[in-house]
Amino acid sequence: MKTLKYLFDRNLAWAASIKEKDPEFFSRLSKQQAPEYLWIGCSDSRVPANQIVNLQPGEVFVHRNIANVVVHTDLNCLSVIQFAVEVLKVKHIIICGHYGCGGIKAALEDHEHGLIDNWLRHVKDVIRFNAEKFKGLKHDEKLNLLCELNVKEQVTNICNTTIVQNAWKQGRELSVHGWVYNIENGILKDLDTCITSRDG
Repeated sequence: MKTLKYLFDRNLAWAASIKEKDPEFFSRLSKQQAPEYLWIGCSDSRVPANQIVNLQPGEVFVHRNIANVVVHTDLNCLSVIQFAVEVLKVKHIIICGHYGCGGIKAALEDHEHGLIDNWLRHVKDVIRFNAEKFKGLKHDEKLNLLCELNVKEQVTNICNTTIVQNAWKQGRELSVHGWVYNIENGILKDLDTCITSRDG
């Protein structure tokens, strides 16, 4: 017996509504995957990549983890980037954080959270690199600043991967963008960190 039967019921209703609007939708979708965008975002359930930018399934390749971190030793994330860049030939990599991020909040706190603290060490490093910028700020201001600085740091990390560096050496059209999503109003903020080459 399926204990999550209601999710299967919802799936059937969703698939039926899509087919009613566009009978060939799933047939087209199943034939190829050719997105122009790789989205690296937070695992937070309130930040669904496709919906935020109003794109259909098949148009955004997605990787998500706690606090949208890109680490040079994370083979999962690097494999996603490599597949996106070398096989799918995406033209844009978007690193998207979000205000109100639980991982960012935890990184700012002075108590233990368990295993996640090892992952959040990368975000704590962002605080350490930018300590001066946090002086005199209220807690909410620190949270928002850290969300933005963390995204900028991850943009740098993506640009420094061998995958992206090699794509640029080959003259590939590839841009890396840093954005933050505001859960309270649904609006994206461009952090003006678009990098399009090794010299960016």
